[in-house]
Amino acid sequence: MALLLGGMPGIGSAFMWPQAQPIDVEHSSFTIHVGKAGLFSPFGHDHTVRAPIASGEVDRGKAQVALAVKSASLVVADPGESESTRAEVQKTMLGPEVLDVQRYPEIRFQSTRVEKRDGNSWQVTGELELHGARRPITFTVKESGGAFTGSAIVKQRDFGITPVTAGGGTVKVKNEVMVEFEVKLSK
Repeated sequence: MALLLGGMPGIGSAFMWPQAQPIDVEHSSFTIHVGKAGLFSPFGHDHTVRAPIASGEVDRGKAQVALAVKSASLVVADPGESESTRAEVQKTMLGPEVLDVQRYPEIRFQSTRVEKRDGNSWQVTGELELHGARRPITFTVKESGGAFTGSAIVKQRDFGITPVTAGGGTVKVKNEVMVEFEVKLSK
């Protein structure tokens, strides 16, 4: 995400950008991939969750990016699953057992460091606030065609979330979830 800071002095870019630029929330999003584990995992479901960005801004002068996602806006997509199965997973995900959106209405990211890598890529370090916990996270971001993309592994237990289990633990959600993102800036 903070690779969007490519126009900062010392980071290098052929483009000139304003100091602070809002994220285009209509054309930016996160996709969360949740896997399954356990003895009977073949009977469980992998999950795909879409998370629209609610707000965000890139400040190139300060080498920072900040963004927020409304927890209640996460939607279970799960292609191939019935509507009732998606609704059940959605209810569990938003409820007190997982995200607890009533107590923790936002997920936030704030960058703390950006390092230029090769070509159009950057290593971004920042703090992710999720489920009332704030933890450091580092990931690589690439720019292509006006979109900034990347992914990161997030461990649910690091944020006080116990992965969902069923069948006495014979089917469970993996602790590690993959978060992919595509971020565009407003023009």
